[in-house]
Amino acid sequence: MRSLSIAATGMLAQQRNVEVVSNNLANMNTTGFMRRRTEFHDLLYQNLRRVGSTSSDAGDIVPSGVQIGLGVKLAAVYRIHEQGNLNPTDNAFDLAVQGRGFFQVQMPNGDTTYTRDGTFQLNANGQIVTHDGYPILPNITVPSNAVDVAINTSGEVLVKLDGQVAYSNVGQIQTAIFANEAGLESIGSNLYLETPASGNATTAAPGTTGYGTILQGFLETSNVNAVEEISNLISAQRAYEMNSKVIQTSDDMMGTLTSLR
Repeated sequence: MRSLSIAATGMLAQQRNVEVVSNNLANMNTTGFMRRRTEFHDLLYQNLRRVGSTSSDAGDIVPSGVQIGLGVKLAAVYRIHEQGNLNPTDNAFDLAVQGRGFFQVQMPNGDTTYTRDGTFQLNANGQIVTHDGYPILPNITVPSNAVDVAINTSGEVLVKLDGQVAYSNVGQIQTAIFANEAGLESIGSNLYLETPASGNATTAAPGTTGYGTILQGFLETSNVNAVEEISNLISAQRAYEMNSKVIQTSDDMMGTLTSLR
């Protein structure tokens, strides 16, 4: 009885759906988190009567045939790169990208990773670093005698030194964009890696045509919509229940069959 295995694929698919929804809800307060969405596709079909075959020696064509589907499987988990809300923090090193673009982060092994999480701080050397202590690229160092730091929408880091009136430029943040942002590989800690699917990173100053601008004192919130996720969760739960009902019904039918004398 195929219905048992078909319903089992449906239950497994909905289980994966619930796992993705639960990850979205778990990260609804994670800075710069991009929600995920599951996509499914149907499995192979068994042809009991092939479409387009002839039904007689006169050449009559079977118009529809008989194809029995074998279930469903998870095809992809897409990352939705919609802009999250911008939350004011009044922290000089909290930055948000308004529009397209990722901050570049240098990892300890020399690799470059990318993030929308702009919760930056200064390390002991005055470098702008992530909350894990990884420096942003290009490296920017704020002098220890700076009394004020201003970062404009183009990513220029301007500092006012003690005893001076004018601000000095100590560096400019560069952001990266990709042809296919959904192709980036998530590695945790709000970081992404470039992959062949994402295409190569193209870097430029924020505010350049095609690049978002920098907002100082703001953080981009997660783009998870709690109401939508709860609706998706309920929908997945009902689909799971219906598939389990198919298994129960199929079992009852097999029980009826085995009780025949």
